Amino acid sequence: MNEIKFGTDGIRGKAGIHPIDKNAIRRIAQALCSILPERPTILIAKDTRESCAWIEDCLGQELRRYGVNIVLCGVLPTAALACAVVDYPADLGIVITASHNPAQDNGIKIFSDLGGKLSKKHQIQVQEFLEAPKPLLESKGQISSHPNPSYPWKIRLPKIDLSGWRILLDCAHGSLSPFGEDILCSLGANVLSIAASPDGSNINKDVGALHPPADLQGCDIALCLDGDADRCIICDEKGTFIHGDIIIGLITQRYLDHKLLTGNSIVGTHMTNMGLENYLNKQNINLIRANVGDRYVVEKMKINNCNIGGEQSGHIIIGEHGSTGDGLVASLQVIATMIEKNKKASQILNIFSLFPQMIESIDYNIDKFTYKKTDSFIINKIKHAETILGKNSRIIFRASGTEHKLRIMGEASNKNLLSKTLKKLRIEIQNYING
Repeated sequence: MNEIKFGTDGIRGKAGIHPIDKNAIRRIAQALCSILPERPTILIAKDTRESCAWIEDCLGQELRRYGVNIVLCGVLPTAALACAVVDYPADLGIVITASHNPAQDNGIKIFSDLGGKLSKKHQIQVQEFLEAPKPLLESKGQISSHPNPSYPWKIRLPKIDLSGWRILLDCAHGSLSPFGEDILCSLGANVLSIAASPDGSNINKDVGALHPPADLQGCDIALCLDGDADRCIICDEKGTFIHGDIIIGLITQRYLDHKLLTGNSIVGTHMTNMGLENYLNKQNINLIRANVGDRYVVEKMKINNCNIGGEQSGHIIIGEHGSTGDGLVASLQVIATMIEKNKKASQILNIFSLFPQMIESIDYNIDKFTYKKTDSFIINKIKHAETILGKNSRIIFRASGTEHKLRIMGEASNKNLLSKTLKKLRIEIQNYING
């Protein structure tokens, strides 16, 4: 039986191909039933991919077969589904999405009754069931549609007066498309909405967070979301990309100014730039580093009583607004900072200096190579590279949680030396993997 493994953010792959084929989806549904109480309720939302329809149907049929009551939420941002699960209330929530991936991919994100990603305990139980299925009691569940699934999310959004603001909103032809322009207009903004006409195959295609526009067409700022709107990329009025760690720094500073920060820490990841860490230290704020993936960021936030956490990719979590990454919430917080400081977007880029940071990726065949953190060859090569880079540098090596790739992230004060060192390291490890 083919393996089904949870990655950094649920289960993801090519739609129609294992582990996102009908047989695997049925098995996933059965595994979820194994952790649920009697007569449970599950909310299901989706992004705008064509494959979402048959995946939703397959999931729904199999869950109902074992007594689960299904509440369909239609196209909905991931953060909105997380809010709806809490307010309904439901036992679980599912979002059918592959986030920033291309249209031919799809995946399944699972949320607990508290609105966060599935707990580690339940994920282990689901994984164990997938590897060793047990008989389940059949009992027909019901199916219905949520009357207003976006409402619990909308009432949690920051209430900011955007009068006079001209905002370019790039919805990536994704799940923010039905909501984004109306929300910003209701706050008083003049909105130029692009990539808000999904057709099932154009999600993330040359638009959105991975493809921010260079020309803002006279707007003050560009807000670029990904397919399920759980991350944002922001561009200033000149079309310059505002780094995710700068966004985290800005939001943290605003919370400090308003005395809204809980404790004296925020949570980042192993990828978080040392420039942000140095900036926070000057404010007597600690940076706690988590593994890459917003589920791990949220876990650290809970443990350390933090209300701000995020990744430089644009997944940013702000506790009072939700329990998962929300691109629109983060974007609104940045604009609020600009309004309060009476500054344009381009004027906030120099809040602190970023260290040069580069990433090299290595494709690998999972049938021929299994990465282990204890691999002595890779460990020794990384140590040697770190010695070459010297002080004020670091190298993070990890396996991607969503793709069959190994990531090498390097950070150092000398950009040219960093580039040469990482490229050499990538070639050495690639040759090692290929034998």
